[in-house]
Amino acid sequence: MSSADRSVVVAIGGNALSPAGESASIGNQFLHTRESMEPIVDLALQGWRIAVVHGNGPQVGDELQRNEIARSRLEQLPLGVLVAATAGWIGYMIQQSLQNALHAAGSDRRVVTLITQSVVDPDDPSMKKPTKFIGRSIRPGVADELRSEGTQIEADSRGNLRRLVPSPLPLEIRESRMVAELVARGDIVIAAGGGGIPVYLDAQLGLEGVDAVVDKDRAAALLAHEIGASILLILTDVNGVYEKWGTDEARLISRMTASEGRALLETGALGSGSMGPKVEAAVHFVEGGGERAIIAELHEGPAGLAGTSGTTVTPDRVPSGGFE
Repeated sequence: MSSADRSVVVAIGGNALSPAGESASIGNQFLHTRESMEPIVDLALQGWRIAVVHGNGPQVGDELQRNEIARSRLEQLPLGVLVAATAGWIGYMIQQSLQNALHAAGSDRRVVTLITQSVVDPDDPSMKKPTKFIGRSIRPGVADELRSEGTQIEADSRGNLRRLVPSPLPLEIRESRMVAELVARGDIVIAAGGGGIPVYLDAQLGLEGVDAVVDKDRAAALLAHEIGASILLILTDVNGVYEKWGTDEARLISRMTASEGRALLETGALGSGSMGPKVEAAVHFVEGGGERAIIAELHEGPAGLAGTSGTTVTPDRVPSGGFE
């Protein structure tokens, strides 16, 4: 089967567009967005049908901070609305950067951003016990002030004080049928931005928003499953999954099965806010019928698909003949 007959969902972290320790100006974010498009352009030129999912952790955290600074003058916007806002402007940056890069490469592939909603359970345990860190570090004095106003702030794995918000599991990408139709005709679709806007189904009102953030890797795995993609490609800032990460005995795991991935997750060694959700998403995708999932460094996307870089996660039983 040629790449033109197959589809891939590519997940890019919000940190790739707004690295820590650097000004989060739109100019800098556009610069990093343009730099991030190379692997997607390569896949487009190879004929892959593509959907792109992006994170928004730094960006939605900055939006919350803007909310708080202006709270004495303007009505604050709820977190779910800020997820929608960042999905719009990050989607715009990716869409424009990708359109320009494709044009420069001689491709007429079209690019569109679709604002999408992720259906969640309002009784998800994370709604009562927030699990996801967002935004940048907060000074201790400011943290105390925000805590007094009801904001939950904890120290992350690096000791930085950051906002902690609910992150319920996505159950359905509401607009996945539209994504599938656009991808099938060859358009590159930016969808489930920031994990998608979290919503729930109310018996009387229908869809209603939730103040939470959905993990973008979990949303990408769900979207890939719902549109029938063969590959899930998670691009990050490290070159794959490591055994004994952070020690002198660290070793890159170039290939593992779903059951091996679950066993690694059960050790707790991957962390709940870093590599853990990526491996969990990869395992979920292949257990749900996906051909394979790849976790690779940002600029190594095509090499990851070729099996020469990153970590490839496969179902426990690989079809005879292997993968193309």
